Order: sequence, then C-alpha cells, then structure tokens
Amino acid sequence: MSDIAVSVQDGEPAAVPANSTVQEALSKLLSNKQRKRVVAAKVGDSIVDLTTILTEDTVLSPIMIDTPEGLDVLRHSTAHIMAHAVRDLFGADVKVAIGPSIENGFYYDFLRSEPFTPEDFEKIEARMAEIANQNLPFIRTEIASSDATRAFEAEGEKYKVELIRDLQTDAVSLYSVGGFQDLCRGPHLPNTSFIKAFKLLRVAGAYWRGDEKNDVLQRIYGTAFFDAKELKKYLNALEEAKKRDHRRLGKELQLFTTDDQIGPGLILWQPKGAQLRRLIEDYWKDEHYRHDYDLLYTPHIARQDLWKTSGHLDFYGENMYSGMDIDEVRYQLKPMNCPFHIGVYKSDKRSYREFPLRWCELGTVYRYERAGALHGLLRVRGFTQDDAHIFCRPDQLEDEIYNILELNLHILKNFGFADYDIYLSTRPEKYVGSDENWEAATNALKLALEKKGLGFEIDPGEGVFYGPKIDIKIKDQLGRAWQCSTIQVDFNLPERFKMTYVGADNTEHQPIMIHRALMGSLERFIGVLIEHYAGAFPLWFTPIQARIMNITDDQADYGLEVYEKLRKAGLRIEKDLRNEKLNYKIREAQLAKIPYMLIIGDKEKEDGTVTVRLRDGKNLPPMSIAEFAAKVQEEVQAGRGI
Repeated sequence: MSDIAVSVQDGEPAAVPANSTVQEALSKLLSNKQRKRVVAAKVGDSIVDLTTILTEDTVLSPIMIDTPEGLDVLRHSTAHIMAHAVRDLFGADVKVAIGPSIENGFYYDFLRSEPFTPEDFEKIEARMAEIANQNLPFIRTEIASSDATRAFEAEGEKYKVELIRDLQTDAVSLYSVGGFQDLCRGPHLPNTSFIKAFKLLRVAGAYWRGDEKNDVLQRIYGTAFFDAKELKKYLNALEEAKKRDHRRLGKELQLFTTDDQIGPGLILWQPKGAQLRRLIEDYWKDEHYRHDYDLLYTPHIARQDLWKTSGHLDFYGENMYSGMDIDEVRYQLKPMNCPFHIGVYKSDKRSYREFPLRWCELGTVYRYERAGALHGLLRVRGFTQDDAHIFCRPDQLEDEIYNILELNLHILKNFGFADYDIYLSTRPEKYVGSDENWEAATNALKLALEKKGLGFEIDPGEGVFYGPKIDIKIKDQLGRAWQCSTIQVDFNLPERFKMTYVGADNTEHQPIMIHRALMGSLERFIGVLIEHYAGAFPLWFTPIQARIMNITDDQADYGLEVYEKLRKAGLRIEKDLRNEKLNYKIREAQLAKIPYMLIIGDKEKEDGTVTVRLRDGKNLPPMSIAEFAAKVQEEVQAGRGI
C-alpha cells in the first residue's frame, strides 16, 4: 500500500499508509499528551471525525478541547447523548427531530404528548451520565438514502424521513452511539468519555422547521463543557443574567409593559420608563447638535411606490407589514427612515458647497417579527431608531465615517460601554450596485477604522443589499455582546432616486449616502442598559435621582419643603412621607434602585439639612438642600461628559 504525506499546519510531513484514519496520522505528528486533547480535525474548511479515512496528501489542523470548534463538537455530541437518554426513558412514542450545537450550548427537538418536567430533566441527566460513563464510540456510516428512509419509516421517525427527502442525495450519513442512531453530518467526539460536565437548562416550544403551520415540538436546551469548573462558571453567569433580565426588572421598576389587546411586540412606556427614554433622547439630540447634525421628523407611512423605488419591497418585503388603501392609493408602514430623508434632500436643488449634510431622526419604524422571536425590548415589532443619514461628496466619505466613529464611541462610553467588537461586513450574494462602488465603499470604511486605530474583523458576505457596513457589538457587564451600532455606505439609493448635486464644475453629480445608527434602536438599547446596570442606572439618566423619607410624621411638612426646593432645582425627586418604619421605606427605595435616599429627622428639620444614604447602604455626612442639589448637578454633568 502506498504512503501519503500528512502534516499539521507549519509542521514537517509524515509518511502514513493511504487509507489511514486521521487519528492514526496524528499519532505520528503529535505527542501523546497533545493527542489526548484532540477531538476532531480540520481538513481544508471542513471539520471531520478522527475516524475519517485519508486517501491523499493532507494538511490537518487538530481541533483541541480548549477551542470554540472543540466545544461545538462536544455540544453536538452531548445533544445526541441527550436524545439517546430521552428515547431510553420515554420510549419510541417520542419522535426525534433535530439537535444541533448552538452558541453556549445545544438543543434537541422532540414530539411528545406529555410536557417535559423538571423531574424529567433529573432523570434525563442521570441517564446521560450513565451512557457517557460507558465510553461508547460515535460510529459514522454512509448508506443509501432509500435505505435510510425505509429504516426511519419503520421507526415512525417522520421528521428524519422528511429531512432525507429534502436533501435529494443518493447517500446520507448516520451516527450511532450505543443503541441510538440518528441522521447527522457530524462531526462527533471519538467516544463519550469526553462528556463529563453538562446541564439541561430549559424546555420551550418550537415549530418544526420554524413554520407555524407545522407540529409544535418540545425543544430541550442544554449546555456542556469539557471542565466542571467552566460549567459552574457558566451556570453562575446564567443566574446573574436572570437577576438582570430586563423584562423582570422592567416590571419591578415600572419602566415598560405590553398588552395583548394592543398587540405583542408593541411597547407601552410607563412614566418612569418614559422619563428614562426622554433623558436618553435629550442627550442624543444635544450631542448631535454639538456635532453639527440637523434634526428631522418624518411620517410613519408612505405610498407603496416609494418602497418599490427604494428596493425595500424586493429585498425586504417579507419584513414589511401589509398596506392600507387611502384615496384608492396603496400605503405601507415604514420599515426604514431613509427614503423620507431622501425626500427632504430632493425638496431643493443641492450644491457641493452644502456638503456634508448630516440629518438625524428618532424615527419609529415597524418590522414583522415572528411571535416566537419577540423578546421584551430586545426584539419588537415597533421601535424607534436613532437614525441618521449623511450626504457627502466622494472626497468627504472617509472623513465622515471617521467622524461617525468618533461620535459613536463617545456616546457609548458615556453610557458605560468601553468594550466592544467591531466587524466590517462585505458584499453579500444578493446585492445591487456596481462592484466598483462596493469596493470603494468597503475601502473607505476600512481606512476610517484604521485611521481611528480600531481593531476589527472582516465579516464576509454580511453587508446589506445596498452596501458594506461597520457593525459594533458592545459588551455588557457579563461579557455578552449586543449588536447596536451600524454604519453603512450606500451608492444605490442615490442612484435609484436620481439624487444629484451641482459640483464645482457646474455639472450634476451623484452624492454618496451614509446610513448610521449608534444605539440601533431605543428599545433594544434601553433593554441592554437595564441588563448592563441591573436597573441601577448612573445618576445622569436614572428616572428618579432621590427619594425623601421622614422618620416620623413630625417631619412631613419639612419633607414637602425639601421636595419642592429640589424639584424646582431640576432634580428628579420622589417623596415617601408615609407613616411607616424607616427601615421599611429604605428597603423599598433600595429595591427601586434609587441612587440617593434623603432621610429627615428632627435634627435635619432643625438644621435645614438632609442625611444622604446611598443605594449601596453607605451614608454621607448631612448637607444642606442647596449642597445636595449642587452635588447632583455636578455628577450629572460629569456623567453626560460635559
């Protein structure tokens, strides 16, 4: 049998017999200690099992247990063990759908007449441990699609049959472990001995293949790590995330609500939430005026023809709501603000001397989201974008992108976000405009990032249909990434709407349009803020800055006096002058996440002062009303970056 040359990246090749497995080849390339940490290998762009047969010269990239790819393999394999355990415990009446690895874990979908319970989770986890402890191999086989179809039909596994038919291939791969076999591309672990630290997390409903017309399945979510310490760390982070859940805190802090009678995904802002939103909006407007933007307001609906011209009906139609007839003309709710800003642009003849034009708007838009995807403030159907569009000449493009980045990072920093990942998204498969324009726009974005000294990753094919973009994903206190900011260059809409300006040569030219959102949407951004701060907002944008509380009824009149003076000084103030125990009132204020508690007793009344208690329980020395007002105003200005 002839030999083939196999190597690891940047390593010397070794001669191994043709038809050796990846594992056999790695035994000649890696130390014993290294081999124990390998769970799969990459060949080209594909990750394969260690049992994969090598027939030609190959460069291998071992997948180790401490890599993201290694975790994916572990979690996919653990999902199969979970399905194995479910079938063992609940029998063939349970039908198995799909079970991939996902970010931070895995899931498997099942059809079962009875709901899974917490007690079932304990049984499933125990059975999973029993299976894993048997050190069973994951065995891959390829069989004819027709044979696989017959086998799954005999077991009543209709979802597998449907998947095989949709694949339209002559052969499919199956994986078996112990007594469980499933349709799967792989790859998987060499054996179950690697599966030691796992946890089932929750169960949720899921439509088969995401279609509301199909069966409702039960989706069991879980996670797995190679190390028990990492699992414990992750579970602790999940508990902290539950405490910070913006939906729970939004209700407890009386910030927002929804009403089924009004409609899911449509937010009702309560007084405190409206105050929070106003403070953010006012700051946003002030910063934009300071950076030479002008504010626009535009309608919520437009003639359907507008969305045909813009291309949204062709490229975004499935996310738009059906229209309405007004005076026998079809109108639709807007999913974007950009065509309206173009309408403002075209309301007058433009000269190159006017550029750049920087127009911003807090514009409310409406986009269709599936009911199952709605999630508090983070995924809604009606939301307000912190939108802006810049119209400029080609020679101004790079500087404008740089200026946007400056403003963007400044605003994020003032809200407490200094850690983020930046992505430059390039041309997708479905796009409009010339390749030349796409390249020019992508280069301008890249050069601005480099000039600003920002590290970034290329996200190939993830640009929008009309141009490349920069995406900034902010990191919260738990290290979670949230997509908020985006900067998009657009040569397409100016062309579609025949936008022009008179250049220095006295002829007409086409402007460049930049789409830009810093927070993404107010709803989503506020949801992230709630979770980032666990509802304990910085003083400058917290809805209520202080609450006054008296010790006895004897100080009630003085409490009212303090309240009026601080309110007139511009503080956001509440009073709690009830005849209740002070500790009870302090506890309520702490639960409400109020930064300052102003405690008033006989001495404070006599001296004309207040005793200041912080929400973390610390006390400040007594101070006059004017001193406290000045302290708050100074802290607010510092928070706003003034």
